[in-house]
Amino acid sequence: MTSHREVLRLRASHLGPARRARYRGARSFQGDSKLTTPSAQPPLPTTVADAARLLGVAISQVQRVIVGQEHMVQQLMVALLAKGHCLLEGVPGVAKTLAVRSFATVVGGDFARVQFTPDLVPSDIVGTRIYSASSESFEIELGPVFVNFVLADEINRAPAKVQSAMLELMAEKQVSIGGRTYPAPEPFIVIATQNPVESEGVYPLPEAQRDRFLVKVDVPYPKGNEEFEILRRMSVKPPQAEQVLNPGLVRHLQDMASKVFVHNLVSEYIVRLVLATRNPADFGMPDLEPVIQIGCSPRATLGLVAASRSLALINGRDYVLPTDVQAVARDVMSHRIVLGFDAVADNVLTTDVVDRILAMVPAPTPVWNDQSRQQRHQQHGYQPGHA
Repeated sequence: MTSHREVLRLRASHLGPARRARYRGARSFQGDSKLTTPSAQPPLPTTVADAARLLGVAISQVQRVIVGQEHMVQQLMVALLAKGHCLLEGVPGVAKTLAVRSFATVVGGDFARVQFTPDLVPSDIVGTRIYSASSESFEIELGPVFVNFVLADEINRAPAKVQSAMLELMAEKQVSIGGRTYPAPEPFIVIATQNPVESEGVYPLPEAQRDRFLVKVDVPYPKGNEEFEILRRMSVKPPQAEQVLNPGLVRHLQDMASKVFVHNLVSEYIVRLVLATRNPADFGMPDLEPVIQIGCSPRATLGLVAASRSLALINGRDYVLPTDVQAVARDVMSHRIVLGFDAVADNVLTTDVVDRILAMVPAPTPVWNDQSRQQRHQQHGYQPGHA
């Protein structure tokens, strides 16, 4: 496998001027004074409380720029901590792209925006082999996706073959070109935006592509008071987000999130939620049998665990509660469920199906005691201070 250092060298040496003109290529937010104001980097957090405070500061920096949309900003952080990818769906003009750019500024690292268009081809994204007349041999030209943050803007404007080019990159965090594999940097996250399927000129994402996204967040219109605040900001200098984290801090926080304790009862609850999408009659919902054509894959089970851990860390806990699972279930499960034709004709929503499952599958009530808290601290290496 090609090292990440060689990937950067290849990308820098072979990214031609035409491709640079077409894409807004990788830019380091850490070194761009126009986009962020670097400050002294905070020390690595050693307790869950320290991590939660740091994450709270990062989230608040994004919300300085974005009016409202608190749920979207939180789910972006959940996806990053869980080493997953995020799909934002909403009509044009609801600050999806601005939120991603602000989020990348706050987190730090390299950022690239790829505008998906109907004439895009897979090699424009991941790269290809090109013939070099000077060396009389084929050389690798890497695409613009070898950065920490990839904004796949309006991903459903491109045809399915282009969308499928992202499958290996998102699942394996690597790209295979000419018999060699090129790894993506760490941390790595793809944040895609898409317009509703009912919009003109869009292609629905394939099931395999949707399944690669940890969460899918529906971005609504702003509320009345929020839209008034947006209007007010037109007459003043808009606030700018400042960098809070860096790639090293993000990797450390991801490691802390992966160690958040999940009780066996909570794990069993997660499995039951996913099984209910495949065999709803076994959970007292026979009316959902003709509604659901394809239930959630095992990726949903893993995604619920990872997203719940991340949310628990954001909330300052080193253990997952059933309420954490319920809070992320809609965004983790809804885009993985495929409805039958009759259900689609009747305007049934996958989010309504998930809400029904959450209401019907009973949640456990685990009890945390001091002994189990000490065991968790010893197991995961946390210092006492918050649980």
